Amino acid sequence: MQTELAALLIDIEAELRRLGQWHKVPPSAAALASDQPFCVDTLTLPQWLQFVFLPTLYRMMEGGEPLPTRSGIAPMASEYFRGTGLASADLEAALLRVDELLTQGVQPD
Repeated sequence: MQTELAALLIDIEAELRRLGQWHKVPPSAAALASDQPFCVDTLTLPQWLQFVFLPTLYRMMEGGEPLPTRSGIAPMASEYFRGTGLASADLEAALLRVDELLTQGVQPD
């Protein structure tokens, strides 16, 4: 299942790029230091996915660290993309699958 999670992370990046939501310039250190869930006070959801979520999960998998056992990113994505006009269904589906895998307990092999 960890292989599936890694593939989903690649899919999330590809979808962010396809939607034009992949940023070339990282946010400031102060923006990344937010203590709010999803850094809602300093980042957009796509920025959070790119600069916090993806790197954190990659680092955890590469380091053999235990992965989170709860995830609720898909509802946040649905709310964020509602009304934007972006075709985000594939991104939202990938995030839902990540939520499911983490809840099921995907751990390093």
